[in-house]
Amino acid sequence: MSAPEVYEVPQQGPVDAGAALAEDRRAGEALWRVALRRLVRNPAAILGALVVVAFVLVALLAPVIAPFGPGELPGRADVRPTFIPGPSADHPLGIDRYGADLFSQLVWGARASLLIGVLATLLGLAGGMLLGLVAGTFGGWVDSAAMRLVDLMLAVPSLLLAVSIAAVAGQSPSSVVLAIGVVQVPVFARLLRGSMLAQKGQDYVLAARSLGLSRRTVTMSHVLPNSVSPVIVQATLLLATAVIEAAALSFLGLGGGSPTTAEWGRMLVAAQNELEIAPRLALWPGICISVTALGFTLFGEALREALDPRSRRR
Repeated sequence: MSAPEVYEVPQQGPVDAGAALAEDRRAGEALWRVALRRLVRNPAAILGALVVVAFVLVALLAPVIAPFGPGELPGRADVRPTFIPGPSADHPLGIDRYGADLFSQLVWGARASLLIGVLATLLGLAGGMLLGLVAGTFGGWVDSAAMRLVDLMLAVPSLLLAVSIAAVAGQSPSSVVLAIGVVQVPVFARLLRGSMLAQKGQDYVLAARSLGLSRRTVTMSHVLPNSVSPVIVQATLLLATAVIEAAALSFLGLGGGSPTTAEWGRMLVAAQNELEIAPRLALWPGICISVTALGFTLFGEALREALDPRSRRR
């Protein structure tokens, strides 16, 4: 009877924490390369990007594109109580009830919408990331207190909360920015906090801790950079919401300024009394708001799908 064979099991050496961190960094870079390649191949992403780029260019080049300034009233003498002149050689889209060139008002309104949307989203992003970072880093009662504050803010409908803040802060564009930014804070806070909690259980975090790195270093150098992808995507989507909410607050008369101020929401307000004789005054601002919001939404959704490993096509 022969002796049984003995198999030697290779011993696993200690885990190389530095190699694990380097591998995680390379994986993160590969994820963004794959996401960019998927965006280029996505027709919805291309369409959304074109709309967003066009919107930004029109807003930035408003002094060059618009034939008249935001406060000029070149056709005021032509307006009568029952008649508003339509398109002409000097005014391609006609004039409004005050005599302002409609095309110029739309172009300057794009600049106002871009400024309000970007500033409000940046404000909400900064506040939300700060709150989410504190909750995701310390946990415990700090996390519970932060999330209860977030739950309290989410319990109030966003538009109602924005209207309340804008009404208290006063009628001005800065009040609109503040109102929309505060409404967006709980969304970013909850998203970043959840993403950080998911990243804390990954192998690269354990490897970093095994190297003796402090909690602050691990959080700021590894956990946070790997948690911001969904936050960036959400910021792109909320830009569309910010444009709509800015128009809504101006429509309600909370945006400040004079009736002739170039802003899409205020243009809709001014067009209410002329719907029978000049429906184009409400049609063009509505189209601008819808197309801009659609562009940000398409690009944001495509970016979310590109960065989500579960939605990758085989």
